[in-house]
Amino acid sequence: MHIPETASIQKQIQQGRFTVALALCKQALENKPSDTEVLYLAAVCCRYLEQYNDASHFLSQLVQLLPGYGRAYQELGHIYRATGENQQALKNYLLAVKRNPSLHASWQAVSELTDNSDEQSTATHNLNYLKHLPKALASVLSFIYEDRLEKAEKLCRHFMLQHPKHVEGMRLLAKIAEKHHVLDDAEFLLETALQLEPENHWLQFDYVNILHHRQKFESAYVQALMLSERLPEDSASQLTLANQEAAIGKYDEAITRYQALISKDQNNALLPLLLGHAYKTVGQQQEAINCYLSSIRLNKSFGDPYWSLANLKTFSFPQALIEQMLSVVTQQANHSEDMVHLHFALGKAFENQQAFERSFKHYQAGNKIKRALVNYDSEVMANNFSLQKQFFTASQVNSLHGMGEQAEDPIFVLGLPRTGSTLVEQILSSHSQIDGTLELPNILAYVQELNGRKFKHTAARYPKVLAELSADELAHFGQRYLKETQIHRKGAAYFIDKMPNNFRHIGLIKAILPNAKIIDTRREPLSCCFSVYKQLFAEGQEFSYSFDDIARYYQGYVDLMAHWHQVYPGQILTLDYEALVASPTETITKLFDYVGLPLEPGCLEFYKTKRAVRTASSEQVRQPINQKGVEQWKHYEPYLAELKATLAGIS
Repeated sequence: MHIPETASIQKQIQQGRFTVALALCKQALENKPSDTEVLYLAAVCCRYLEQYNDASHFLSQLVQLLPGYGRAYQELGHIYRATGENQQALKNYLLAVKRNPSLHASWQAVSELTDNSDEQSTATHNLNYLKHLPKALASVLSFIYEDRLEKAEKLCRHFMLQHPKHVEGMRLLAKIAEKHHVLDDAEFLLETALQLEPENHWLQFDYVNILHHRQKFESAYVQALMLSERLPEDSASQLTLANQEAAIGKYDEAITRYQALISKDQNNALLPLLLGHAYKTVGQQQEAINCYLSSIRLNKSFGDPYWSLANLKTFSFPQALIEQMLSVVTQQANHSEDMVHLHFALGKAFENQQAFERSFKHYQAGNKIKRALVNYDSEVMANNFSLQKQFFTASQVNSLHGMGEQAEDPIFVLGLPRTGSTLVEQILSSHSQIDGTLELPNILAYVQELNGRKFKHTAARYPKVLAELSADELAHFGQRYLKETQIHRKGAAYFIDKMPNNFRHIGLIKAILPNAKIIDTRREPLSCCFSVYKQLFAEGQEFSYSFDDIARYYQGYVDLMAHWHQVYPGQILTLDYEALVASPTETITKLFDYVGLPLEPGCLEFYKTKRAVRTASSEQVRQPINQKGVEQWKHYEPYLAELKATLAGIS
């Protein structure tokens, strides 16, 4: 049977032959029911034929497959508007432009339907922006938000060859570079564009964002400060500054600024959420709870504040709030990320009630949705592990000996998440000679930089590219790391980097910082893996949303750590969480023996240490060591047969 191509369907639509086009769509879908492009075209045909129920059916399937596809929500907006349901239409147009700001028709509809002054102003601004954007760049913008990055880059570079000083072209090319994680390219493009148009505020907003992502927090803060001084009445500039103040640990200033923004805009649910995060980080738990509840009151469908309450680990959901979450979940009209947050929050709420079967079902539902949203391939990760072992042989490690920056300042606490690493960090940072910092992404950024621009199916340059670096270049990376992380330190001789994923790059760490201490926090496999499964991470742990991915990642971790111990004998400390809980004084003594510092009394009373803690365990490490978390998985044992079977034999 001949399968119609999308080009022939589009041609029929352009000629107004919607019945013919719809028949071709149905024929194509018989062969491939999940063809998202054809589902979209079928919905368009149905709308023009006023077959609104059929159009909605096609769009429902499309949204399930592509929850971030803005044009699907634009079509829903058109359908609701055609049937006179203007409020539902407006809601979908706003969802459309949230996912794809290049949708002119949606912005036009928002401007015509809304009575909200902020939405009206935003729509007017974006319509004006799109009106003056060259046609080629409008297509580039759309491709970016539809994640068609190679097509976007090719078109944008072609445009820039003809218009080499076009500032908006540079800005869009920087967005593409950011999506590819080639952040140095993005930074250079934005710097160049700002030299051409130093008063362009949109460029400066993007520049702050890139500097932040490149861990140049001090520079990002300086740029945000300049932006806020230029635009003192602009809420976006003040919010940008507040976020950068929080990033460099100026929490008092950030809290004051968030409060001022809330007093100015009392209907924005995001602002109390951000304020709550700042309060949580500095240990003001009740203030954080009040903020999260305030955010929920402003938007009961906003999933993040529910999860933020659950993520405190100490909050007990009242029944009324649980019922509200269940009601929102059953509506099925929410953004996928909201659904993820709500399911994980419900998982924790029912866990607190010891309703473990209901709890597991919600954790399972949240993980299933999240797994569909993340771009994770366990085979790619297994290959990354393999590349480390292939390159960092004993002879290669020996050839790198003596190179790198010789400073002894950094202490890397790494391993899998949910293994007690935050507790270890809290114990260490209670010492007068050690600064606690954050999960610093610098090492991971260097990996991306060394790998360069990488499309799918192209060979990785890292780690073998390290063989091409001179001793001076390796030392420069180490010196750069010390310089870039300086902003997080408070003057102690040593500091902690608690990024768990750094275990994948111990070879790089030892090449550029050979005297760094490395502590691998370890936890019993089933306990660790299930704890990972029921934790919703902000970013960076894409393996954690299915039992199969988690088990394979854990196996890869154990195998790679065995390799690191082999090629760096005696240089890595493995610290077992269970041993720490069972014999805290003995284990903590061994920890400081490895670090080479005398044990101080405050390290045994670490829970009294006042410091900012950003991770999920922020409230737990403010309590004495207890047995609560050791065998939580046993409550869920009836549902863990798959995970147990996969982990069997892993030590």
